[in-house]
Formats: sequence, structure tokens, C-alpha cells
Amino acid sequence: MPPFKTVFVTGGAGYIGSHTVLELVEAGYEVIAVDNFTNCVCGTEGQAASLKRVEEITGKKITFYQCDLLDKPRLAEIFKKHKIDCVIHFAAMKAVGESMILPLLYYKNNLIGTINLLEVMKENNCLQLLFSSSCTIYGNPDHLPINEKHSIGNVTNVYGRTKYIIEEMLVDLSKAEPEWNIISLRYFNPVGAHHSGRMGEDPTKAFTNIMPYIGSVAIGRKPYLTVFGDDYNTPDGTGVRDYIHVMDLASGHVAAMAKLAASHLKIKAYNLGTGRGVTVLELVRTFEKVTKTKVPVQMLPRREGDIESMFADATLACEELGWTAERSLETM
Repeated sequence: MPPFKTVFVTGGAGYIGSHTVLELVEAGYEVIAVDNFTNCVCGTEGQAASLKRVEEITGKKITFYQCDLLDKPRLAEIFKKHKIDCVIHFAAMKAVGESMILPLLYYKNNLIGTINLLEVMKENNCLQLLFSSSCTIYGNPDHLPINEKHSIGNVTNVYGRTKYIIEEMLVDLSKAEPEWNIISLRYFNPVGAHHSGRMGEDPTKAFTNIMPYIGSVAIGRKPYLTVFGDDYNTPDGTGVRDYIHVMDLASGHVAAMAKLAASHLKIKAYNLGTGRGVTVLELVRTFEKVTKTKVPVQMLPRREGDIESMFADATLACEELGWTAERSLETM
């Protein structure tokens, strides 16, 4: 039996959210998911296309509500309908480039949405939270690989700043109200898809992660991949990232749930990454080799808010959550 019965997942129809919902259902959890379809595909009659795929794969029904976290009365209404044991909070605007153009949208959505969620959780005496954070809160790293003791807050973009502010807010909350039990998972760069091929990343916006962009070029939907910066101090001049398979990331949430149930941590952060740095061009060349396609690349100058090199030290997650990333770059 799983440690908690019912898990409430915000942003549950999105890329990471839907893959994690699948992993939770397969681990025996009952899932209540909400999404406002900002970053994901809305199916027929307001249903989540990604979660319909999860139901197909698992054979289990998922309770889903279309809900924006800025709509606090609606959120409270959903909480009243269910006995929720734990919350996983994915819902956020998440594109670094877009955040630099639309800062107020990002602050409003990410910060106020989170405050509404925390207030509704407290009203319903649900004080167990997994927060979807980001490696962007480390800013330009002082050392590599980055462990959880690395300083945070010197953030280079608005999206990362919202994640940093929320983490600080959660620290303050856990000090003021020590009955809260919170894990903050700092993701590195999720890519890949479920092995069934029935679900993956299907962005609805121009601002997108790199893997679906590469895929769009490979199938001829876009003429070339735009790479920002080829003059970094890296093996081939392009930025270095720690790409992690989305199903490894999803299993990290299941491991973190077990940790929340077993220990009262107040608040604790864990990195979820592979510990290996990969350049953008290395990712492209690996994609070409595995899929036997060509991905033309257009080099442009560096983009404001981007970081040269970043990869994780995920030792703490291994030691305390019993979790490690297992899938290779080729699998991704």
C-alpha cells in the first residue's frame, strides 16, 4: 500500500505532471489532478488529452478538474469534495525566455497561485507538500556539480526568480508553522517520453523546451534548430545542461512521497539530475544518431538569462530518497 492514499496534483496534465501521474497511479495512489491548460493540450469536453493517455496505459480512472490556481473559490470547492493527503505542486508558467518578456504574468501566476494553494491546503488540514522547483534558482554556479548546499537566489531570469521566491516563502512558512512537511525537488533538464510512445511533450506555445523543438525540425515542421550561444567555455561552445529522462524524474516524486510519509522534515530540498553535463550539440548529435535523421542548426548570439554550464550532484537524493536517474541519453 502507498504511504498516502490520495494525492492532489496541480499542473497534472502538463509534461512532467502527466508522466508523474502515471507513475503515481502505477504505484497505487489515487490521483486528483487539476490544470488550466496553459501549457498543455485540452481534449474534448475540457478533458486532458495527456491524462486520457495515462488512463489508456494504466487502465485506471483519473479524477480531473479544469481549474486555475488563481481561482481560489474553485480550488477550495475541489478540496472540499475529496479527502486529500498530499499535494504535488507542478502548476507554473515555465518558459525562461517568455518570463523575461512577460514578468508580471509570471509573478502573478506562479506566486499568487501558490499562495492560494497553500491557504486552501491549510484550511483543509493538508500539510504535506512536494514542490516542483528548479535548478535555475542556483543562478550561475560557483562550482560544479551543484549540490543542495550551493547558494541560491542569484537568479538570472524571472521564471527562476519565481521558483526561488516560492522556496523562500515555504521556508518562512515551515518556520512559522512547523506542522508543515515539505520537500522541494530541484529539477535539472527533463526530456524524453514514456516508453509506450503514447505520451510525451506536446507544447502549445512558441517558447518550448529543446527536445520537442529538435523533434519538430527532424520531421520537417521547422527548418532548423536555433541554438543561442556557440562561444561558451564548453567542449563545443554550446551550453551544458544535465538532461534527465522524464520517467526518472517521475519516479523521483514517488520516492519523495515515501520520504514525506516516513519523516517529518519541516522542509528539505533535493536535486533531481543525472550528474552528467551534456552540451546542446551533443544532445542534437545523439538525437540524429538514434533516430537516423538530420537536424540543421542555426547559431545565434547568447540569450539573456541563460547560463553557461549546469549539472547536478544528486548524491543526497540517492542517500535519503533511495533514488537515482537510470536512463541514458540515448534512451532520452
